[in-house]
Amino acid sequence: MSLKLEKLTVGYRRRPVFRDLSLPAIEPGALVAVVGPNAVGKSTLLKSIAGLLSMSGRVCLSDDNLTAMPATRRVHRLGYLPQPLPQAIPLVAYETVFSACRSARGDWSRGDTEQAIEQVFETLGIRDLALRRLSEMSGGQRQMVGLAQVLVRQTPLMLLDEPTSALDLHWQLNVLNAVRNATRESGAIALVATHDLNLALRFCDQVLVLAPGGQAVMGPPAEVLTPALLARTYGVDARIETCSRGHPIVLADRPLASR
Repeated sequence: MSLKLEKLTVGYRRRPVFRDLSLPAIEPGALVAVVGPNAVGKSTLLKSIAGLLSMSGRVCLSDDNLTAMPATRRVHRLGYLPQPLPQAIPLVAYETVFSACRSARGDWSRGDTEQAIEQVFETLGIRDLALRRLSEMSGGQRQMVGLAQVLVRQTPLMLLDEPTSALDLHWQLNVLNAVRNATRESGAIALVATHDLNLALRFCDQVLVLAPGGQAVMGPPAEVLTPALLARTYGVDARIETCSRGHPIVLADRPLASR
């Protein structure tokens, strides 16, 4: 199922963040990094696609117009991980993931649901958290449980707003490997908002760069993330080098005097 954004206009208090934003179709199985400076609209874009903000335009998942779809149907089509961490409630992790799964997969048997939960906990490496209360967890652990709530639903579209922000390097790699494998195995599409350009280069098939004024550029990371674009978008003098394992990396040398 491909994803299309057509003439998306959204903003706050009559101040548009995006006006008539359209993007090329994003194909099934794609992991797309959504990057850009602070306050450029990364979270706004994901919230808009999730149906959480008032907007005009169309968000289409194949033949389905998500913008016209009631929330009771949309929950079966997309999973959304917000930037704020899951609340530190006195429920155990397993219960919260079970509830998330049942909300989107009510047609599954209890056995199928439990099997899916076990697989997600195993994939993310958080089996030891299954019976712990969220109120007893660190921010990073709650973020992992929040991601499990999205992955277990197996929706064709996943919207992940900075899913690695509270994680150390080991867990950042673990999360992005899990998301990449999920998209490739199921044909789902994942949009991941992140500030880490090197993780985008390493893991993502496409990168969507948002710039002030509602401008957007999308394409393969190695083609889009050029020194000229980084200077124009972030106001930094940066290079794209190749590491000893052949992966491109961004090295920022200095901030530019003006953006």
